[in-house]
Amino acid sequence: MDAIQISLFSSKMSAVCDEMGAVLRRAAFSPNIRDRLDFSCAVFDAAGELCAQAAHIPVHLGSMAYAMVDLVKSRDWQPGDMLVLNDPFRGGTHLPDVTLIAPVFVREQCLGFVVNRAHHADIGAESPGSMPIAGTLDEEGLRITPTLLVEKAEICATLLEQIIGCTHNASITRGDFSAQISANRIGVRRIMELVETMGTAAYLSGLQELNDYGERMARQALERLPDGCYRFADCMDDDGMGTLNIHLCVEVNIEGSTVEVDFSGTAEQVAGNINCPAPVVAAAVFYVFRCLMDERTPACAGSFRPICLQIPRRCLLNADYPAAVAAGNVETSSRVVDLLLGALARAVPDLIPAASQGTMNNVAIGSRADDGKWDYYETIGGGMGAGRHGGGLDAVQTHMTNTLNTPVEVLETTFPLRICRYQIRRNSGGKGRRRGGSGLLREYQFLSPARATLITERRERAPWGLAGGRDGKPGRNELNGVGLAAKTAVDVAAGDRLLIATPGGGGFGRRGDEGVE
Repeated sequence: MDAIQISLFSSKMSAVCDEMGAVLRRAAFSPNIRDRLDFSCAVFDAAGELCAQAAHIPVHLGSMAYAMVDLVKSRDWQPGDMLVLNDPFRGGTHLPDVTLIAPVFVREQCLGFVVNRAHHADIGAESPGSMPIAGTLDEEGLRITPTLLVEKAEICATLLEQIIGCTHNASITRGDFSAQISANRIGVRRIMELVETMGTAAYLSGLQELNDYGERMARQALERLPDGCYRFADCMDDDGMGTLNIHLCVEVNIEGSTVEVDFSGTAEQVAGNINCPAPVVAAAVFYVFRCLMDERTPACAGSFRPICLQIPRRCLLNADYPAAVAAGNVETSSRVVDLLLGALARAVPDLIPAASQGTMNNVAIGSRADDGKWDYYETIGGGMGAGRHGGGLDAVQTHMTNTLNTPVEVLETTFPLRICRYQIRRNSGGKGRRRGGSGLLREYQFLSPARATLITERRERAPWGLAGGRDGKPGRNELNGVGLAAKTAVDVAAGDRLLIATPGGGGFGRRGDEGVE
């Protein structure tokens, strides 16, 4: 294939992922999947190497790419099978993210896999929203080790009902699982159609050439980075269980077209739930370097071949079971992005922006009352960091999340909640030649008693500016005007108001600095 043929083939593969995502969204029951788009879809080859992905959520997609090889080797696949898992230590990220994997067979030959991953607001944790302030993985909900949910095209009803029985709203859970199954079925069908059109040999050759092309494009981008060793350190605010100022550090070694990313020196895993499984960290690393590549670089395994990771065992970024990890997927992954950008700013300052909000501002609310059980979860946007050539965007989801905020109309008609304020947090971005983006103000009023869990960061340490730009404002959480901890769970009464003020992005450059455009 020439470059044009490879581009067309890549577009066809990406279109399969896009259609899977459209089916999943339209068929889902929960607002978190249907309205917030908290899901991702991808296609892999028979060896578990990433071939294509939709422009969904970076933390989902990168972690899938890191873990799939071992997963596909673990069993004897049959046509019509579909594997379900959420175990963070067996290929998952955190328990709410449920993954379904389906093989694609053409004339009895396995040619690859289609995969989707979706965040379930209820995965069986006692705490509504299934994002508890927990000390062990078992407290965070139902752990699903890799198991066949569909066997030879037949849904394993007993297993599905066991999973649904652990949750608190069976109809929503059943609907979301049905949506995930349907998304994979359409993905399998479309890949089979593509193979029938191209022929098996041409399809397999296309996959190989696509990954080789991705590697060439990646190496071209990395070769433009100056050789050297670049370090950066940062701290997490806390783990929600009493540990403060949790140290993270990275060393990025660039030599020619290869990069080694070493997290040695990072704090050991902690009691709280900000620990990460290694695939989540890999996702953050892949995302950062993907941003430095030409936009025509295909999203495939070849693009990641030049990047090597070193993550010490039992550290915060490579935790062992039974460590709690619910917040590692959302909060720590965001901080890993800041860590990498901080190191690379010393290598290519013209290309790297200041820190964005550095948190997903997780809000989980619900009730376990007998007269109505419900679960609501969302992440809230904030300020984007400014760069040399432009200011940061206001009020957006940044870096490792690519979701939406729940529309006010959907939230108020689905849950006993009212939104009193939803507005840009003016002047929260860091000042500079280029100003950081402003965060958000989102205020909830409770119409009935509930339990609210907040998992947030950048409440103590502000998003940093670059090249003399000022830091963005840290975020804050309040209940009825009284400050709340960054990570906390509280019981609320009807009429109470919860305010989330998200951080602004860091500014770039000093005002009047002639060296900044």
